[in-house]
Amino acid sequence: MGASYYQFCPVAKAMELLDERWTLLIVRELCAGSERFNEVRRGVPRMSPTLLSKRLTHLTRAGIVERVVDGTDVRYVLTPAGHELRPVVEALSIWGVRWTGELGDADLDPKLLLWDMRRSVDGDAVPAGRRTVVRFRFPDVPARARDWWLVISAGDPGAADADLCDADPGFEVDVTVTSGLRRLIEIWRGDLRWADALRAGDIDVHGPEDMRRGLPGWFTLPGFAAVPRPA
Repeated sequence: MGASYYQFCPVAKAMELLDERWTLLIVRELCAGSERFNEVRRGVPRMSPTLLSKRLTHLTRAGIVERVVDGTDVRYVLTPAGHELRPVVEALSIWGVRWTGELGDADLDPKLLLWDMRRSVDGDAVPAGRRTVVRFRFPDVPARARDWWLVISAGDPGAADADLCDADPGFEVDVTVTSGLRRLIEIWRGDLRWADALRAGDIDVHGPEDMRRGLPGWFTLPGFAAVPRPA
């Protein structure tokens, strides 16, 4: 638990649990469907494993998270109290996209962007009954983080698994997306339309025409992307 505010106000008591660094971002990851330690960690890539373990223990003791053990498989799932934080996280994301201003260069992280896109694959929209490989290239980032591969395996309609790779998985690439990192993040946040970025030459998509046209619909944009921005 964080430091006490010594107030009976319920906002103060809630923040004693939630205002430690990273805590609400961990809740955000659990709300987004991550359950295993390494899944949560990929959503907070700059957080040390030791601190993540400490925060998960803190949330478990507070009754926000339940640690579920099945043999060697360990999952972290939200309790009813944790699920009630979902609208809080959603409201913060809406407020943040409207009022926090332009992103700094240090805020741009290809790993975090593509991890979010990976879990937002629309199983009804991707090519069915096959493996589809999308390569993302960011020419404006350091070489070690420049190329990424999203491997989407679609079986039954509506069902798809996606793996994110930072090294070539060795499969034939179906579509290659080349973009500045900031531009693709702006598209994902809803600040910029995909079609506008294509027309401006800010993003290039290489592959068969049907896949180039279908690619934007393979991903479900986050809810805050549709939030109107202030003038």
